[in-house]
Amino acid sequence: MHNSIYEAFRAAAAAWPARPFLATIAETSIAYGIDQGELTYQDAAAMVDAVARSYRDHGYGRGHRVALLLENRPVFFLHWFALNACGCSVVPINPDLRAAELNYLLAHSEAVLAVAIGSRQDDLRAAAPGLAVIGPDHIPPQAPTPALPPVNDPGCEAALLYTSGTTGLPKGCVVSQTWFLNCGTWYASLGGRCTITPGAERMLTPLPFFHMNAMACSTMGMVMTGGCLIPLDRFHPGTWWHSVAEARATIIHWLGVMPAMLMKLAPSPLERSHGIKYAFCPGADRRLHADAEARFGIPLIDAWAMSETGAGAVITAQREPRRIGQSCFGRVEPFMQARIIRDDGAEAAPDEPGELLVRHAGPDPRYGFFTEYLKDHAATEAAWAGGWFHTGDIVSRNLGGEFIFIDRKKNVIRRSGETIAAVEVEAALLQHPAIRAVAVAAVPDALRGDEVLACVVLHTPAGDPAAAASAIVAWCLQRLAYYKAPGYIAFLDALPLTATSKVQRGALKDLAAVLQSAPDTIDTRPMKKRSA
Repeated sequence: MHNSIYEAFRAAAAAWPARPFLATIAETSIAYGIDQGELTYQDAAAMVDAVARSYRDHGYGRGHRVALLLENRPVFFLHWFALNACGCSVVPINPDLRAAELNYLLAHSEAVLAVAIGSRQDDLRAAAPGLAVIGPDHIPPQAPTPALPPVNDPGCEAALLYTSGTTGLPKGCVVSQTWFLNCGTWYASLGGRCTITPGAERMLTPLPFFHMNAMACSTMGMVMTGGCLIPLDRFHPGTWWHSVAEARATIIHWLGVMPAMLMKLAPSPLERSHGIKYAFCPGADRRLHADAEARFGIPLIDAWAMSETGAGAVITAQREPRRIGQSCFGRVEPFMQARIIRDDGAEAAPDEPGELLVRHAGPDPRYGFFTEYLKDHAATEAAWAGGWFHTGDIVSRNLGGEFIFIDRKKNVIRRSGETIAAVEVEAALLQHPAIRAVAVAAVPDALRGDEVLACVVLHTPAGDPAAAASAIVAWCLQRLAYYKAPGYIAFLDALPLTATSKVQRGALKDLAAVLQSAPDTIDTRPMKKRSA
């Protein structure tokens, strides 16, 4: 077992020197204004070592955090691996963050240096006066503090990854070398529909490199197997299949919303003329799962994990039967343990929803998990209450041991004794042709406990909002149980989103409380009848 990300990368360069490590296709080249082409493991290793020497010569090492705002550019990997070679921890920054968000993240992380693209350097300087900010091709200034003595310990901090902040300020997840190495080893050995051929795969991903999926699964999975990583600047539905063809991709990484977007487009011959073995697609929409697989000829592999769990506890539906269309994300593997707990603390019965609790099997239940929430010991210990990590996800487990995802705990609506997953209602409403975006929240109801309020953004503003709301609910009633349909609809120009374009659930909850009694909100509760 290697002791660092850098060691794993150097081992790959020794085993597959002439194999491509990174590929930049035309679309990404144009988006970033950089050269297209491939970079071999051997050449990438030489470039990483040159960057690492520069950092070492200027005093950077263990105990220093360096922020990286480099988008999905190839240079991101050169600096990440070089800093890792020096013992530094990296703080990847979402390039969409703005002043207040940057100010919080840079202050909270205590980064000693930021490496950024030219268009964002002044923003970083304004957000953190006094912080040294350089471009990726610049020589770093002398480190402001001495580095700690180097150690060959895989438990050392490797990165600080920030959560999305959907319910409050983002938490900083301290993750170790082990966290990354374990993710790569797990991904490389998945097997089943996700079997990887060493030295042969080409992975195309549009996912951002400030998230776990792209950094830990995609990058480390390819490093561990000598594969080629092909990052896009972002997901472009209209040109996606052209990118797949140009990349000669054998593996793709998606989020659940991406195949749903492609399903709305007219069919293209390129959809089936590819060599893709599988799409790693956590959160695949169960209503579209089977149709998407049939249309594109690609198995969509659902999965569950969190930044906090890493691959210390991860569940993947890579083996048959995959229960397509049931939001089944697989079975627990021997390396981990899982429980499902009801609100009263009792174990949930088969098919009964409850919160998912996980831990690593063996003597260290936290092996492979995040180290801690930075500067928040209380939150770290609360998450590990009772020796189990409390995920905040509501799931169920059938008699066969297969896990079914329901929703985040904070997104569950309880109406007249029925449990409603906000994500399920949102997924249904997003299929309506007039709806561009939607978010669902619980609002109080004197008779039923909770009621469903839907915040809806239309492609084109409705001339008659009441009629539009009625049509949407009528459409919904044909696809969901009556009690899941919206009892209130509020038409908005935009949803409250995090910097990563996720619904900001805390702000949504506050907004829903105001919207429930707003004069423009349409009360559709009379339409919710059992006979419907």
